[in-house]
Amino acid sequence: MVRDGYYYGVGCLLAAGMIAWLASWPYAVPVLLLAAFFLWFFRDPERQIPALPGVVVSPGDGKVTDVSVVTSGGTSRHRISIFLSVFDVHVNRSPIAGVIRDVRYQRGKFLNAMSGHSAEENEQNVVTVEGGGHTVIFKQIAGLIARRIVFNFKVGDQVACGERVGLIKFGSRVDVLFDRDAEIQVKPGDRVKGGATVLALLPVTPPVHAVAASEREAH
Repeated sequence: MVRDGYYYGVGCLLAAGMIAWLASWPYAVPVLLLAAFFLWFFRDPERQIPALPGVVVSPGDGKVTDVSVVTSGGTSRHRISIFLSVFDVHVNRSPIAGVIRDVRYQRGKFLNAMSGHSAEENEQNVVTVEGGGHTVIFKQIAGLIARRIVFNFKVGDQVACGERVGLIKFGSRVDVLFDRDAEIQVKPGDRVKGGATVLALLPVTPPVHAVAASEREAH
């Protein structure tokens, strides 16, 4: 479980105890239910991370709402958008293994995360990861209810594919942007799991020494 779950859950349990002591236990039931919700919401299940080369895994649990081509930083990229409802696990994971090259927090609106405008206008954290000769960008985007984005790494840090990197509290969206030569593995309407579902396969470049060896064999 994410640490925040204990903070919210224990706080509600203490409040329920005070209400039961000062009034009577039936008045404490709604607060107990809220405590149970917080403990459930901040769950953090283990995931089996795919070991295939070139995989881009989902950074979060949810439903794929859009698979399209967009222009980002002057470059045409594939974009996969995933909506996280309050019933989904909200722990975010790195889509690829590599080095974090940029982390940029952008303040903005709190539009419905299902809206296409939310990708650009909503408050969000934009993370760029470079690894295996590829650059992948993923966005933690706040929604109508979400008011806090957590990211636990900094520029220069190494991350593993599927490694936990943060979370967005109470409903949100994550976008993943990557090269056009990738093979998309999902479609709108698919349900995905953070760290476990393969969103796309990036071309794998063989090591330089392997290329040299194959060229020698050819001659």
